[in-house]
Amino acid sequence: MQPLRLTLLFDADDTLWENNIYFERAISAFISFLDHRVHTPEEVRERLNLIEQATVRQHGYGLQSFRKSLIACFEQLTTEAVTPDKHERIVSFVDSIGTQQIELLPGVTETLTQLAGRHRLLLVTKGDLAEQHDKLERSGLRPFFSGVEVLPEKTVSAYRVLIEHHACEPEHSWMIGNSPRSDINPSLAAGLNAVFIPHDFTWVLEHEAVAAPPPNRQLLELTSFVELLRHF
Repeated sequence: MQPLRLTLLFDADDTLWENNIYFERAISAFISFLDHRVHTPEEVRERLNLIEQATVRQHGYGLQSFRKSLIACFEQLTTEAVTPDKHERIVSFVDSIGTQQIELLPGVTETLTQLAGRHRLLLVTKGDLAEQHDKLERSGLRPFFSGVEVLPEKTVSAYRVLIEHHACEPEHSWMIGNSPRSDINPSLAAGLNAVFIPHDFTWVLEHEAVAAPPPNRQLLELTSFVELLRHF
């Protein structure tokens, strides 16, 4: 057991609770609704991925951005007008995500309970500020965290600002998450240690090869959240 008091920084979506599975269901419903006569479902999804990349750059993350992406995809791939009825149907796919109850991943509450007694826990997520705080409150996990950061993007520079703001000692701090692109690679590059906990349905735009840790830093890959108790 590690006797040293560490700073553990946790991602939220698909690390603490389910998130992307609801987007995947909405996308499947959207593709079925589009029912394109030329493009295969896979081709529609590829187009949507490109549109989402552009939308995120302009509008950030969150349900409003996702709604813009679905509408843009519909407009690009069909000659039909987006009538009020069609618009309402597309919006309904997005609304189905927002009304989902928070489903914690296995062992999260029990694990955080023990870790919070030994270490400082910070929540470091990205996305829409109001949406992320709402999910955190509904999750019941807020009391475990001494600080919460909702970033527009998880970049190396953002992690460095966070390290300074929260007075983290990088050698004694660990970023824990499921996304190589947002949680693991930039935090390692910023000087933190990292714990990679893969999720079967991590968003495709978060996929990236996991980088090797720099000298004097560590990278762990675990298969479940509860395994954190074996190391911290």
